Amino acid sequence: MTASHRLELLAPLSGLLVPIEQVPDPVFAQKMVGDGVSIDPTSNVLLSPVAGKITQLHSARHAVTITTVEGIEVLIHIGLDTVMLKGDGFSAKVKEGDTVAAGQPLIEFDGDAVSRKARSLLTQMVITNSDRVARFVVGNGFVRAGQTVALTLELASAQSAATAAASTEGDVQSEPVRVPNPTGLHARPAAVVANLAKTFTSTVKLVRGDENANAKSVVAIMGLEVQYGDEIRVKAAGPDAAAAAKAVAEMIAQGSGEEVGGVISPAAQKHLAKTKRAVPAAKPKSGDPNVLLGVSASPGLAVGQIFQVRQEAIEVAEQGRDAQFERAKLDAALKDAGHQLEVLKSEITDASKAEIFAAHQELLEDPDLLDIAINGISSGKSAGFAWKTAFSTYADKLAALKNEVLAGRANDIRDVGRRVLRIIAGVKEAELAVPDNAILIAEDLTPSDTASLDREKVLGFATVGGGATSHVAILARSLNIPAICGIDEDALQLANGTAVILDGSKGSLRKNPSDAEVAQIREAQVKQAKLRAEELAAAHQAPVTTDGHHIEVVANIGGLDEAKQGVELGGEGVGLLRSEFLYLDRADAPTEEEQTQIYTDIAKALGTERTFVVRTLDVGGDKPLPYLPQPAEENPFLGVRGVRLCLAEPEMFRVQIRSVLRAAPFSKLHIMFPMIATLDELRAAKAIVAEEKAALNISADVKVGIMVEVPSTAVMSELFAKEADFFSIGTNDLTQYTLAMDRGHPKLAKQADALNPGVLRLIAMTVKGAHAQGKWVGVCGGIASDPQAVPLLIGIGVDELSVSVPAIPSIKAMVRRLSKADCQKLAAEVLQLGTAAEVRERLGKAAG
Repeated sequence: MTASHRLELLAPLSGLLVPIEQVPDPVFAQKMVGDGVSIDPTSNVLLSPVAGKITQLHSARHAVTITTVEGIEVLIHIGLDTVMLKGDGFSAKVKEGDTVAAGQPLIEFDGDAVSRKARSLLTQMVITNSDRVARFVVGNGFVRAGQTVALTLELASAQSAATAAASTEGDVQSEPVRVPNPTGLHARPAAVVANLAKTFTSTVKLVRGDENANAKSVVAIMGLEVQYGDEIRVKAAGPDAAAAAKAVAEMIAQGSGEEVGGVISPAAQKHLAKTKRAVPAAKPKSGDPNVLLGVSASPGLAVGQIFQVRQEAIEVAEQGRDAQFERAKLDAALKDAGHQLEVLKSEITDASKAEIFAAHQELLEDPDLLDIAINGISSGKSAGFAWKTAFSTYADKLAALKNEVLAGRANDIRDVGRRVLRIIAGVKEAELAVPDNAILIAEDLTPSDTASLDREKVLGFATVGGGATSHVAILARSLNIPAICGIDEDALQLANGTAVILDGSKGSLRKNPSDAEVAQIREAQVKQAKLRAEELAAAHQAPVTTDGHHIEVVANIGGLDEAKQGVELGGEGVGLLRSEFLYLDRADAPTEEEQTQIYTDIAKALGTERTFVVRTLDVGGDKPLPYLPQPAEENPFLGVRGVRLCLAEPEMFRVQIRSVLRAAPFSKLHIMFPMIATLDELRAAKAIVAEEKAALNISADVKVGIMVEVPSTAVMSELFAKEADFFSIGTNDLTQYTLAMDRGHPKLAKQADALNPGVLRLIAMTVKGAHAQGKWVGVCGGIASDPQAVPLLIGIGVDELSVSVPAIPSIKAMVRRLSKADCQKLAAEVLQLGTAAEVRERLGKAAG
């Protein structure tokens, strides 16, 4: 490449060069502004990195753009969030329109004053028209202002420029891709696609027929309403267009992070092409004038009085002050909203439910939403009016979609939108003051509303909007609040104080119930509440059967808080610590010190008399780690996951083992390996534990066991029991591997029943093999918490039940009511049955 096609940019400040991807601001780190480099400065006079013309000088004097004779636009941005200082601490040495030489002073700033008020002094030098650059060569180490080359640009040649221009006009376009996701590109796969698209400088769009959407925007992708089997193309324009189109198309073809069960067959494609999209079923209507129907969102019964929830109006002026002021106001509100959501996330103990608010945080950075708002501000609108227009536009668009899942996400956008709008308007969120025994009725509740409901007063709720797949419904189920979504709009006309019965299981709301009906339900509720109170009062009594057999009842946990709660509720220890909570939702692996601290804290919370079973890292193709990239697998459930991944990454595995072993002095420590399928895997993992234990000079007796999740392990249980100290049966995975049914498949999930006789026989085989070698067996899968299944598991001979934390008192109480001899007779009978339905029917009779 000739010198005429190379442009060297000098360091504008002295300091240490930092990769742009490491800047703690997504706008720069994701290269939304452009590619370039950052500097951690030690000087305070910004020098021009190149000769050119000042084409933009921000009124806050924290940012300046120089355009070179080649047409390259170089933006230099001093610090992060420095726009909020409104020029305080900055002094411009040039003005717009000035011609400057390389090394000429542009801006002087008070480093001490600015650093005290701004989030960071990291200074970004980025190329805003990166499509004009063929290659970026970034310097490294310490640089001197006006002397060291910090960034070298290899510019597109005339031929390349012509190609790029043609590409921009005609674009780079992928081959057609059929969407394999059963529910289309809903929120989760849309987020996966958007996050991948953001890694490219080029503009990336998804195209279906005459419609297209910004692939870097979650809301834009959802708004396209891409369904299963739709044919779409990926269109890109820019310096890395070909790579972008290829990568995004491949991601979509593979299911965008979801397990989709392979490509769509030609026959299915032909059928889909002829099939019109299904129209959502009309809301159910009741023939009984006293019954209003909706969709079951969360099961349970509630008897109470109607309380109508009306959404408060947030008034904002349409016209704003200058664009700089309004943009700063919007930026500040977005930042505050992000902090609020972080607090809300931390208050939700269930990580999967906290993800709902993590998704809300992503919406705060959605480029399409921000573009609409910023364009509104640029045209003279106030920050509040522009933002309200932006989120209302997209919420209305999603609400009109036929896809129930996507339409349900309109409520999330309104929730996020109103949160930001309240901050802009200076309006505090009104507390939902409700009377006792309230059944809430609303057009819609937001996830934020639902998470903050007072469970002492709110017995249930019904909304006109939403559905069973909405985030509100998911939260209601996690909070055990009976709820109905999509209820008849007549519910909005019910007067406050009207007595009703809400049946969340049936999706019905009965008004004007008879005294006998109310009495019957209240009697059942009183009995249930009394039973729960008795179970809680006796939570610390040992779970011993009536004929003297102790069945250990321990907890499945995902962190320290659940460990403490388990102890409070009478748990005899931890039967499963899902250690992957330390590894997920982060940009890099947890350190050895960080892991040691959390394992030790949990061990101390349990004490030396309680069992502490740590399952080593259980991730893989279905739960990928961003800092441990794995090649795409056709079937990740049969790929490199669980112990296979750990053995393939021995250093990471050893770090975890050392961290876990350091907790040995504080509890009865057990280490458990997931997804063991062969004796070779067990031996290799045990050898690593032995080596690290010796290296740490740990003398405590640490038990080493395995998860039984694979049929081969159950079949060979007696051989495994010669080399493992204990077994814990993961019935969820064992079921899907035994029946060859994905437990998350929308059509097969109901058939993937852990009470299938084939699965039960494997459990019995595992117990027999373990007991033959004097080893104990636990069950940590879902059926351990199933009251119907508990007598059966005891009868089969299971020694330990590892259950969800809230279920501990009730499962312990059930054990105390059972006779092991009777349970054995039941198990002998059930193991001769042929179907899961027959098993459940027999267990139902036993329970009755």
